[in-house]
Amino acid sequence: MFQGATQLNLDSKGRLAIPARYRDMLLAHCAGQLVLTADADGCLLVYPQPEWQPIREKLMKLSAFDPRIRALQRFLVGHAEDTVMDAAGRVLVSPTLRTYAVLDKHVMLVGQGNKFELWDEARWQAQNEKMTGFSADNLPPELEGFTL
Repeated sequence: MFQGATQLNLDSKGRLAIPARYRDMLLAHCAGQLVLTADADGCLLVYPQPEWQPIREKLMKLSAFDPRIRALQRFLVGHAEDTVMDAAGRVLVSPTLRTYAVLDKHVMLVGQGNKFELWDEARWQAQNEKMTGFSADNLPPELEGFTL
């Protein structure tokens, strides 16, 4: 389970150093093989390869006759890129994905259970500000009665 937010820097070649606390787990779980894809919120999703594979298979089994499904397949699978951690624990984020998520130098890697989100730091801060605007009046019904 990946959790927590970590401020990181992309190097001049677009490489991201995976934090040490995740490296051993990723090496053991997927030999450092990761899949990066676009997310509709403007960040990137970073999946260990074994976590991505069933998602891709489910998506591709859906009927492409529905234009909404076809658009989702095109978006998620069309942006998906395989990458492997190098010996220094870095992964390359392609120019295409960096452009999509407006990633420059300062980024946030955010654990989301079985995957990570990779955000531009300023966009992450804006996302956090939106979250603090939630009130009990506008929460999804699934969270009714949910306590921390």
